[in-house]
Amino acid sequence: MPRLTVRGRRVGRPVVDADESTRAHVAGAASAAAAEVDAPSTVHPDLTGAAFFDVDNTMMMGASLFWFARGLAARKYFSTRDLAGFVWQQAKFRIAGNESADDMHTIRENALAFVAGRTVEEIVQAGEEIYDELMADRIWSGTRALAQKHLDSGQRVWLVTATPVELASIIAKRLGLTGALGTVAEVVDGQYTGRLVGEMMHGPAKAEAVLALAEREGLDLSRCTAYSDSANDLPMLSLCGTAVAVNPDTELRAAAKARGWTIRDFRTGRKAAKIGVPTVAAAALSGGLVGGAVALRRRNKLPW
Repeated sequence: MPRLTVRGRRVGRPVVDADESTRAHVAGAASAAAAEVDAPSTVHPDLTGAAFFDVDNTMMMGASLFWFARGLAARKYFSTRDLAGFVWQQAKFRIAGNESADDMHTIRENALAFVAGRTVEEIVQAGEEIYDELMADRIWSGTRALAQKHLDSGQRVWLVTATPVELASIIAKRLGLTGALGTVAEVVDGQYTGRLVGEMMHGPAKAEAVLALAEREGLDLSRCTAYSDSANDLPMLSLCGTAVAVNPDTELRAAAKARGWTIRDFRTGRKAAKIGVPTVAAAALSGGLVGGAVALRRRNKLPW
């Protein structure tokens, strides 16, 4: 497999099939290109060090796209029945572990169908309102404090998430972070087509986005830190000189212990109960799957 050099450090690409690797590379490059970059605000900026934070269950309780979809449902973009039925369908898929290639292809092709025909301006405005209404109170204060330490040291901080880059950028701005790497949707004449550019910002695509941003910004990945709750983000975590497992799932906790990574857990029993269904749905919804379910229902391919 080809290898990339980042500031003198050779980094191997994750081992994936050719089609997935190509989509991940395109998605990563598109996300890095779309990322807004603010200059460090301190007197002595650290130009080669940075931090990368996953969002769902790392920076925020539950899945950001779940709350975004809930806010859009309240604005009649689609019905709450669509949303509830989709959560249940995806939970069954995850528990049974029987997602077929056809299922995932259909989901990917329709991932952002619920914004097709809408203008970017409209969705951004809705996203700002929904963040203030439903997301602001769900930010983990402990993770936010970790991000602030990097900012205070002069490093830049990016979110890296499967949620649409427009929503990810809103979250980053509200938290005072540098910017965000997120899933990029195709836009024609200021309107969403409902299709993706490359792949969802998930797994290997996150690593590709970080690599592309590091090359563009002159970052030394050996001096960077990555944070996540999920083993799905091992490609991104493994790229950086320091990796931190935040509120980790079982697989990531085991990997972190084996590799000597720091583990930070900000969850409590009460907070875990508060997250509820959004946590169960996080793996599905944070992959941008709401639109796929709506599109399938319109075609009468789902039983609800």
